[in-house]
Amino acid sequence: MTDSTENRLPAHRAIAIRELGLLAMDMDSTAITIECIDEIADFAGVKAEVSAITERAMRGELEFRESLRRRVACLEGLSTQVLAEVYEARLRPSEGLAELMQHAQANGVKTLLVSGGFTYFTERMRQRFGYTYTRANTLGEHDGRLTGKVCGAIVDSSEKERLLLSLMATLPSTRQKSMAIGDGANDLPMLKAATLGVAFHAKPTVREQVPVAINRGGLAQLIALLPE
Repeated sequence: MTDSTENRLPAHRAIAIRELGLLAMDMDSTAITIECIDEIADFAGVKAEVSAITERAMRGELEFRESLRRRVACLEGLSTQVLAEVYEARLRPSEGLAELMQHAQANGVKTLLVSGGFTYFTERMRQRFGYTYTRANTLGEHDGRLTGKVCGAIVDSSEKERLLLSLMATLPSTRQKSMAIGDGANDLPMLKAATLGVAFHAKPTVREQVPVAINRGGLAQLIALLPE
């Protein structure tokens, strides 16, 4: 598919909302406007360094798990209070997120927020917007400080795809269609596994490979592709 700064919302790709079983989305730079790890890094004085690694990872130039370990290591010793400061002062939902979530929930669609970011933020987004499921990475903490480590298995591109497919397998036969939204290379397997993949203000390598792209404006535009 050709790269463009125009939106690509083909009407023939629409899914009747009564057939949609799962609406899945990435968090950073998709459901929200920021990359949380970059903003946390700002408090450690290493935002430029961490942001550069994030950008390369999202373009697919670096293996995601290793890039995450490198970035999280830069946060060692930071007070865990920084997480609250980022959430309260810097995290903003993307334009149209509330409307899209309301449309899905009002029509019985399960919702998934799956992120290579952190559970501190996905849990608060779940409480705020009512996601059915969330999955993300857990930052190591000790005595009120970040350890610079990630606890447990890292949520990467293959885990995002696996989770979407495993959740779809639990849904009734009348709800076997899915929409997935993301912006980075680590979202591509999930976007391709979904019935309808959406690139949202995405890297060129992502929007070239999925049928729907929003390059201007907000998430509420997707409601037109989910008619009642």
